[in-house]
Formats: sequence, C-alpha cells, structure tokens
Amino acid sequence: MRGGLWQLGQSITRRLGHGDKKAVASRYFTSEAELKKTVLYDFHVANGGKMVPFAGWSMPIQYKDSIMDSTLNCRENGSLFDVSHMCGLSLKGKDSVPFLEKLVIADVAGLAPGTGTLTVFTNEKGGAIDDSVITKVKDDHIYLVVNAGCRDKDLAHIEEHMKAFKAKGGDVSWHIHDERSLLALQGPLAAQVLQHLTKEDLSKIYFGQFRVLDINGSQCFLTRTGYTGEDGFEISVPSENAVDLTKAILEKSEGKIRLTGLGARDSLRLEAGLCLYGNDMEQHITPIEAGLTWAIGKRRRAEGGFLGAQIIQKQLEEGPKIRRVGFFSSGPPPRSHSEIQDEGGNNIGEVTSGGFSPCLKKNIAMGYVKSGLHKAGTKVKIIIRGKSNEGVVTKMPFVPTKYYKPS
Repeated sequence: MRGGLWQLGQSITRRLGHGDKKAVASRYFTSEAELKKTVLYDFHVANGGKMVPFAGWSMPIQYKDSIMDSTLNCRENGSLFDVSHMCGLSLKGKDSVPFLEKLVIADVAGLAPGTGTLTVFTNEKGGAIDDSVITKVKDDHIYLVVNAGCRDKDLAHIEEHMKAFKAKGGDVSWHIHDERSLLALQGPLAAQVLQHLTKEDLSKIYFGQFRVLDINGSQCFLTRTGYTGEDGFEISVPSENAVDLTKAILEKSEGKIRLTGLGARDSLRLEAGLCLYGNDMEQHITPIEAGLTWAIGKRRRAEGGFLGAQIIQKQLEEGPKIRRVGFFSSGPPPRSHSEIQDEGGNNIGEVTSGGFSPCLKKNIAMGYVKSGLHKAGTKVKIIIRGKSNEGVVTKMPFVPTKYYKPS
C-alpha cells in the first residue's frame, strides 16, 4: 500500500470520529468479503480493531488507542502485532544454502546455525524484488519470511529458479508455512513478559538469533528481531495455538503490552529508519542505493554469484547515482512522492515515506536524492501541495535502536 499506513489510519480515525461509518465502509472495506483473514481476525474485532484491506488481507490498522499513543506505548512498554499475513517458508536439502545464494545478497554460508540477517532478493538489474529476514536453522534448513504484498511474485521467482536448480541435480525443496501464524512482540517489556511462557533462558538469545522452542505449550520458531527498532521477537506459532498465545502474552504483561495495528507499525519502522517495500525499495532500486551495502556479505561482494551482481559490484566500486537519506522538515508532514529540491529550486529527488514522529514530535521522512547531496546537514526544500517547505538531510535511525546484543 503506497502513501503510508499512518496517513490511512489518521484518515479512518477522523471519519469514524465524525460518525462517518458509511464513508469508511464504502472507501476502505468494499472488498471485505474477498479478503483473507488471519486466525486472529475475530479476536481483533472483539478488541476494537479497525480492520482495513492490506495486501489482500483484512488487517487491524489500529485498536482503541490512537496511532500516536500506540507508537509511544511500544517504545515505553511494548506492543503485540499480528503479522500472520507475511509468508514464512523453509528451504531444506543439502544444497539449500548454495541455491539461496543465487537469489540473495547475503553470505548465507557464513551464517552460524541459529543466526540470521536481513537480505534482499535481487533481479537481473540488481534491483530489489523484496527484502526478507533469513535464518540458517541448520546447514540444510533455511527459514525465511517474505512480505505479504510480494508473496506471489516471490514464490513464483523462487519456484522458477528452484526447478532449474533441481533439474541440474541440486538437492533443495521447500515448505510454505501456511499452517502457522506470526506474532511480533516488541518493546522494552517483550523479553520479561515472554519469559513467563517459556523455560528457555531468553537472555541467552541475542538480536538476529533463532530457536525452535516451547512457548505456552506449543512448538514455536522464535527469532529475536522486529520492525520497530526496539528489542523484541517474531514468533511463528501453529495457527491453532495463536489466539491462546496472544491472550497469554497480553495477560502476563498486566495491560502494559497492547495489541497494536499496522498504523503504529508504520510510524515505528519509519522512526527506526527501516524500509517499507513498495515505498522505499522497489524493483528499480538496488541495495546500494537503499543504504543496505552492509547486508552484502564481504565474500559476496568479491565473488558475486547472485542476480544483478555485476551492476551492484560496479556501484560498490564507483558509488551509486542516488542514495536513500532521512530528513527533518517544517510545515505539513512530507508524503510519498513529495518532490525534493536543492536550495536553488532544482529537482534532486523525491520522498518515499514520511509522517509526523510521535516520539520526536516533529516531521520525519526518508527518500532518494542525487549522490553528493546526501550528506547530513544538507539543506533542501520539500514540495507539499505546491508549497515549498524547509528540510534538512539527517542521519537515520531518527530514534535510536535498542536491539539486544552481547555487551
């Protein structure tokens, strides 16, 4: 969904506040009958979830709290998100690592078992098909999660290359985890609340690490990761146990961890400087341009071996022509596609995500500008509804991240 979930949430809140339920229903819920529902759908509705279409699913944009309050509560206490619309899958077989390395930029072979990383699926031009968190469970088992909006094209892409790989004798197969649901537990209280529901010592699981373990009586895949900049976990749980686990987490938190929707998830990830695929990353944007050079393994930079490697290696050598940067700005909050100009009024790029930061109480945005104008402190103008507003390039993340790493 282009244009930002935060704005969509604000629009729905205003309309519902004015009692304009018919307008909300006609504008946002027309295809409700065709939308897929997660196993938590009834639970969301019962708890005041305002449901909206998102990537073919009916998902909560927010609950009774405002998006502002939900964002702040995640940073102060914690949030629980239903992210079951995302697609988890496993690759298995002795050649699953070399197979995946043909499609992504990560040094998968170099990952220790039980660890993972953010990576990017590239096309022949070095552009991003999708971003994904991948985990090497064992040398012959990779677990990964892809974006809901990219599911169909990602699976078709993987399947096409898998057929060719297997035809040459490669040993790899896959399983799509449609029998599981995915919860994201984020915020400073995440670990201590989850610890009540498992015997495994969570203090020994660091950011980016993965375990298969018993949580609340069911076998879960646990990854210490998230999309908020906070410490937290993504929990893949058998779907029949998802509602019980959700209730148990909320109960153990004594009301401090709250159900949180996609609206606050969008403002949290923007404050953390994280890309939203379809806004900040697309088929024509390379990982180098997107500021994800760090995600390309050192060995992969030298050897290549993934789609579009030659283009990416050239950008590593010469530098990209455009770069993703952050901005602070005055006036109305910048939106996706807002034009960015230099001080002389020349077009130098455009905003890809923007909004008002609940934590910083000011406008933040990210977008792409010409190289050379990407340095922090560079003054720019951001054009919103035909009017010029002062802006300045700034480093990201906007809000410091709090990932749990070894000291």
